[in-house]
Amino acid sequence: MRAPTLQAGGRAFARIAQFHPELTALRRELHAHPELGFEEYYTAARVAEALRLAGVDEVHTGIAGTGVVGVVRGRSQASGRMLGLRADMDALPMTEQGECAWRSLRSGLMHGCGHDGHTAMLVGAARYLAETRRFDGTAVLIFQPGEEGHAGARAMVQDGLFQRFPVDAVYAMHNWPALPPGTVGLNSGPMMAAADRVTITVAGRGGHGAHPYQTVDPVLVAAHIITAAQSIVSRNTRPIDAAVVSLCAMQAGDLSAMSVVPGEATLVGTVRTFDPAVQGLIERRLAELCGAIAQGFGARAEVRFERIYPATINSAAEARFAGDVAEGLVGADRVVRDLEPSMGAEDFSFMLQARPGAYLRLGQGASGGHHLHNSRYDFNDDILPLGAALHASLVEQGMPLPAEPA
Repeated sequence: MRAPTLQAGGRAFARIAQFHPELTALRRELHAHPELGFEEYYTAARVAEALRLAGVDEVHTGIAGTGVVGVVRGRSQASGRMLGLRADMDALPMTEQGECAWRSLRSGLMHGCGHDGHTAMLVGAARYLAETRRFDGTAVLIFQPGEEGHAGARAMVQDGLFQRFPVDAVYAMHNWPALPPGTVGLNSGPMMAAADRVTITVAGRGGHGAHPYQTVDPVLVAAHIITAAQSIVSRNTRPIDAAVVSLCAMQAGDLSAMSVVPGEATLVGTVRTFDPAVQGLIERRLAELCGAIAQGFGARAEVRFERIYPATINSAAEARFAGDVAEGLVGADRVVRDLEPSMGAEDFSFMLQARPGAYLRLGQGASGGHHLHNSRYDFNDDILPLGAALHASLVEQGMPLPAEPA
């Protein structure tokens, strides 16, 4: 394996860079063995093994099924503080088309979002922290299952994660191809949007396509709903309130039956918001619009609005602290403190609802132009030492050892 080209400051980075080849080997092993949410048995076993080999004080398995938590105590416990670091472990149900030697060995499964890299980075931080213990308090290393649509963070919280490990704050980071390698991005507020699922069922009256006057055509009603739904953002929300309403799929009738008006049509889509008030407004307006439009055509419409993930919102103090820590590693010119929020979603939001903390983006560049969830995406192994050092530095600087007397 070639030496990493990325460089950063600090003793944590310098030490972790020395075992960068081992982290790369682990990352690529995990990449070759992807697993879906709550099925991460191989990954969880490898993580638990790596933590024990690293010399952490405790390894807890089976949290929310396949979740793993490692505990490292500092040289001192006088502060009584406890900080959490989280990495997600699951892969995506997609077929990898890349040609790397460590490509997926499992058909239809792929680490297309870099969670293999996130896991390896936190293992690297665990090894460094267990070796050096230059902090006053307890580090809790959270390896989470099921981020990709399974709400694994919520499952861990509901399984008593923060009762068993009552951290004062919790941090996570995600690789970001849109940022150059060696840069860190964050802000002191919303980082990711809430993700809601909308299902609209239109019930009409089917019949012969040659005699539409004898039917109540649900396809026509659905078409009007699709158009009208776009008016909610443009006419009901303020221009400064970011929101997205996307109706992405429609199912109605049979493509082989050109002259049959179906009795029902179903629309499925997503709503993305940052503000709960805007989220509630859109939910209400969708129900009102769909019901009124359907009634106008003599049909009925039922709207099911499912709140999947809340918005991921950094707490201001923890975001400032994380930005300061990042600056110490890569310099102020490589830390973006006002990073534009994404309308994507992230279930780390459930942990941030329970504890203060911050979600960071770690630049990795877009190798070959392939971004997240692309079938040719691959994690950039050059950033492994930096991500691990950033995790470790959050612990060391968040729980510093008492100053020794001069």
